[in-house]
Amino acid sequence: MLQVKILGAWLERRCRPTCSYILGCLLQKQAKNWHRDLSTTCAKCSKSRRSGHKRNLSEKKQSQYFVDHRKVQMTGGKGGDGISCFHSEPRKMYGGPDGGNGGDGGHIILKVDQQVKSLSSVLPIYRGASGEKGGSKNCYGSVGRCTYIKVPMGTVVKEDGEVVANLSQHGEEYVAAYGGAGGKGNRFFLDNFNRAPVTATEGEPGQERVLHLELKTMAHAGMVGFPNAGKSSLLRAISNAKPAVAAYPFTTLNPHVGIVHYENYEQVAVADIPGIIKGAHENRGLGFAFLRHIERCLFLLYVLDLSVSEPWTQLQDLKYELEQYEEGLSNRPHAIIGNKLDLPQSKSNLALLKERVEHRVIPLSALTGENLEELFLHLKELYDDYIKTEEARKQKPLKW
Repeated sequence: MLQVKILGAWLERRCRPTCSYILGCLLQKQAKNWHRDLSTTCAKCSKSRRSGHKRNLSEKKQSQYFVDHRKVQMTGGKGGDGISCFHSEPRKMYGGPDGGNGGDGGHIILKVDQQVKSLSSVLPIYRGASGEKGGSKNCYGSVGRCTYIKVPMGTVVKEDGEVVANLSQHGEEYVAAYGGAGGKGNRFFLDNFNRAPVTATEGEPGQERVLHLELKTMAHAGMVGFPNAGKSSLLRAISNAKPAVAAYPFTTLNPHVGIVHYENYEQVAVADIPGIIKGAHENRGLGFAFLRHIERCLFLLYVLDLSVSEPWTQLQDLKYELEQYEEGLSNRPHAIIGNKLDLPQSKSNLALLKERVEHRVIPLSALTGENLEELFLHLKELYDDYIKTEEARKQKPLKW
């Protein structure tokens, strides 16, 4: 109780009378529990301490924080210096050299983290930890700690325009900058011809590199379509993703990835790629910023708007843009989805679309959920074909 009274007197002197009510509360509590049950501050004296969850970012704020490319300057840690000293001990005049080597500098390592979805947390400059210098009695300096940089799946590392690493698996690592080797102490130079060396070398500087990190969304399926084709609405209908939906073009400003769950705990990742326009291969509209995300998808879902006239021209324009951006990109396994089946003239346009297109067309309505089962089944077929192909090539398939 003495501690409670002292605390109450301190509160009265510090913020009288606003915190006077705390004194009465403290006196009613047991002394052994006062430090756990009550706070020593009030709303008028300090900000309230809230441990609530983080608020969900809006689509506008997400687009501000979404970063898909980053230029990073990396320098590995400097190696520790070796020292030159001789053993000193009573009644031992010729103890000999005992200067230890310095520790190696720390590496800078890129590590793939499945929870990271953007390069916004990557800083523009990194410097590795330096190794410690050697000590007497032949003690080696400690090695500098490695600096790990978390990057999302599908990160491509380029140097001078050439791809040096393709990070696509969770937990995969790439040493971006090696730390310098530690210097040698004079103990290292001891030999039969030089019994008292005084030479010691300095630690080497770390490797310096300027790397370009480029994020290409890694997903099993990528939905490709023109603005307002209903891609975001479709992703909301088949998964738990919540992209923004509105009746104006370019509502989606950054890719969203939704997970479609099947039995036996199988999961298929579907990416909602922002809409592209004619001339996207010439960097018009969003252009290259999101065309490169499409090339990281294993198979494509062409989403067409059945409510507009001649919907087959949408498919031709989309394939043309993909082919102009990268040869062979439009020939990947794909499905054709006719969306907005609930709108007028959609059924008549659907019949015309099936006549003009040889490939299978899946008509559906993302708004009402009509015929979504056919899309689920066909999506599973594409995923199974991908698994079989990877197993035949003895490659590890992408898992989410």
